Amino acid sequence: MDIYQGWFTLKDDVRDVDFADRFTAYMERLKADGAILGWRLMRRKLGLGPDFLHEFHFMVETDGLAQLDEAFRVVSTRAGEHEALHHCVNSCVEQVFFALYRDFPDPQRVRGEERF
Repeated sequence: MDIYQGWFTLKDDVRDVDFADRFTAYMERLKADGAILGWRLMRRKLGLGPDFLHEFHFMVETDGLAQLDEAFRVVSTRAGEHEALHHCVNSCVEQVFFALYRDFPDPQRVRGEERF
């Protein structure tokens, strides 16, 4: 499984619960279309965490790079309902950065034959 992640802050004029509703609508549409497996939206608790990680964090789960690439293909059309939902989310955030992680160890990992 690959996990696409982002950390961000909300723009000053954006209400947190309004953003959560918009993000949910967007992610649920991608999930219903089979573009992603699942997602989570999280918020820093009690101010714990380094400032560079920002207040909000999301995770999008895919079954591999092919599914993630397909999700990007769908979104990159910049048309129709996907564009409207993407804009509703993207226009609310700032100071965003992304990362891509995978489950480890990889399921195909062979042990005992590694060279050191």
